[in-house]
Amino acid sequence: GEELREQLAEGRIHIAVGTQALLGEDVMLPKVGLVVVDEQHKLGVRQRQILQQKGISPHYLVMTATPIPRTLALSYFADFAITTITHLPPGRRPIKTVWFGQNEAPLAYARLRNEVEAGRQAYIVVPKIDEGDDPELKSVEKHLQELRDGPLAGLSLDMLHGQMSPEEKASAMLRFRDGKTQVLVATTVIEVGVDVPNATVMLIENAERFGLSQLHQLRGRVGRGAHQSYCLLVGDAITEEAAQRLQTLVEHSSGFEVAEIDLKLRGPGDFFGTRQHGLPQFKLADIAGELEMLQITREDSLALLDADPQLRDPAHAALRERIVEQFGNTLELVQVG
Repeated sequence: GEELREQLAEGRIHIAVGTQALLGEDVMLPKVGLVVVDEQHKLGVRQRQILQQKGISPHYLVMTATPIPRTLALSYFADFAITTITHLPPGRRPIKTVWFGQNEAPLAYARLRNEVEAGRQAYIVVPKIDEGDDPELKSVEKHLQELRDGPLAGLSLDMLHGQMSPEEKASAMLRFRDGKTQVLVATTVIEVGVDVPNATVMLIENAERFGLSQLHQLRGRVGRGAHQSYCLLVGDAITEEAAQRLQTLVEHSSGFEVAEIDLKLRGPGDFFGTRQHGLPQFKLADIAGELEMLQITREDSLALLDADPQLRDPAHAALRERIVEQFGNTLELVQVG
């Protein structure tokens, strides 16, 4: 650790790959010229401020696989040039999404069985376990046994859940990737970082209990190969909003459209758990409904900073005071904008 910090401080390391610990107070990065960040909405604005408070203003390249709605991008990433990749990789087809009521579950299992018997593989996702329910392990095991004894009898099933050790999880994923397991019954631990091109069915049990962005993330675990893939939502919408969430998935395959609708349903404060990630809370504006106003505000803000980057003009004294109160004296350290 100490030796590495010395090498970083002296600029002898050309490329440093690490967690946000790289931005810690005890790490000196005097020569850093480019910071590449994966999943910026998880990093938050505070870490960007840490670098600025060290007197460093590197170029920033930020990447996220999470579709961020245009409205949020315009406010949160106002000082970034934004590039959006909206097309699927070559050879991939849009996923077909179908919603089955709870009493139609046998139809969903029949669809899954057809795919598996044609040589494909499938995920079945069950909701996270609430306190008061069976423990997670017992719940997943019980569901696995019900499927083995009933609608998926004769198929090769395995399970994956949060109470397994990292080694057990890796081993279960390896068996699935190698085709030894036909159907993987899992909790939401399957949500990210899984790429099995032969898996073409994502069946989500009690789909009404999942958030919209989570459903979309789960759907993205299939459709990664050349075969047509399906997302089968099983559940009864107990509220109007749950019905809207499930209907949105059926009607929209674009992550950006799903994200815009999610923002309207949940509001900016809860979007992607952004309360924890430093996203601004708007007291008066509805950013989902006032895109035009947001664009005007952005242009005016950038023009103001261009004309008076340090906010020295007496007319801007109140604004400067508020920024210093909120963020510390970052205006002295780095030119904003």
